[in-house]
Amino acid sequence: MATNVVMPQMGESIAEGTIVRWIKKVGETVDRDEPLFEISTDKVDAEIPSPAAGVLTDIKVKEGETVPVNAVVAVIGEAGAVSASRPSSPAAKPSEMPEAAAGQPEAAPAVAAVAQGTDGNGGPDKEELRRQKSSPLVRRIAREHNVDIQQIHGTGINGRVTKHDILGFLESGTSATAPPASGGPRLPQPGPAYRPGERVEIVPMSVMRKKIAEHMVLSAHTSPHVYSVYEVNFGRIAGMRDRKKADYERAGARLTYTAFIAKVIVDALRAFPIVNASIDGDKIVYKKDINLGIAVALEQGLIVPVVRNADEKNLVGLSRAIDDLATRARSKKLNPEEVQGGTFTITNPGVFGAVYGLPLINQPQVAILGVGAVEKRAVVIDDAIAIRPTCHLSLGYDHRLIDGADAGRFLAFIKDRLENFDEGWL
Repeated sequence: MATNVVMPQMGESIAEGTIVRWIKKVGETVDRDEPLFEISTDKVDAEIPSPAAGVLTDIKVKEGETVPVNAVVAVIGEAGAVSASRPSSPAAKPSEMPEAAAGQPEAAPAVAAVAQGTDGNGGPDKEELRRQKSSPLVRRIAREHNVDIQQIHGTGINGRVTKHDILGFLESGTSATAPPASGGPRLPQPGPAYRPGERVEIVPMSVMRKKIAEHMVLSAHTSPHVYSVYEVNFGRIAGMRDRKKADYERAGARLTYTAFIAKVIVDALRAFPIVNASIDGDKIVYKKDINLGIAVALEQGLIVPVVRNADEKNLVGLSRAIDDLATRARSKKLNPEEVQGGTFTITNPGVFGAVYGLPLINQPQVAILGVGAVEKRAVVIDDAIAIRPTCHLSLGYDHRLIDGADAGRFLAFIKDRLENFDEGWL
């Protein structure tokens, strides 16, 4: 008996997914729960296991195509039952997908419809319904930038306005509903990336790279970024790490500098709750939970899994959680929920040798810590020159909410705790 393979629902706010790679080919046998294909969504990349054992008889969605959740992407049948049709039939275009396939009831948008767009019978017209099919993120971006979503042509399923659509609209320079009061000239647009006759190689961006690009443009448009950098003496932590590393490994944890920094960051966020906040219009949202995002570099980009309730973990617990999330991020085993809900992010360009980095804020957070390389440097201690392992910590922060004095006190607290780390905190 044939089994349909569908695009899975990888989170409440996710309506579609892109097939990045078919791990199995038509005619190959597959076991139940064996990785069948790889997808990319707004939140996470993941390998999707087969729902049944058998033979992959038909692939309905080609690599690189995007379809709504619950759409059939392949068929698994019994041995010898390979479809007589072509091995890979193209997927229906988004505009041809039935409304029910997107997992959104026909009547749902009508409930939220406003009276200004009607179909002649007092109900919302089709154009109004299309514009309302946007994610909370898109609506928030529109609100923050004073954009009327009805101005934007949606390229998503059934005309849905996607994050890519609204960011492109913002980049076009027509984001505001009214012209700027200054009446000044519009900023010049960048020239063409290449000219005819130039020796170039053009390759499409991966889905992950496109999502990263969109998120970075959003962050740059949203937050006025300011940076402060402090140099920290890691001599005490380096000695403590050398003494305790073997004990932690026996307990199943890797004692890294990142774990020490995460432990101190938790204490700093408790002491300075404004850094563990978000902005909602003209309101400040103070987060009661401390959920640390730990940036993990992958071959194809960057992903930020989240250590939830980090303030409830000791150093061993933080070490285990960070190592587990990083390992599963590299093997594409994360769940969408594990890359959402962060309240503060730590990123470590120092692992690649950078003295320090100036990272962009991970929206809707208001600050991010960049960790530079821990290297032996000459420092002055009690009027004498000594060699100590030091590290530059940079804090990027949203100047709408956090002033330089706040950032300075926050970093000074971190510096003091790291340089005077108490073994009792282990």
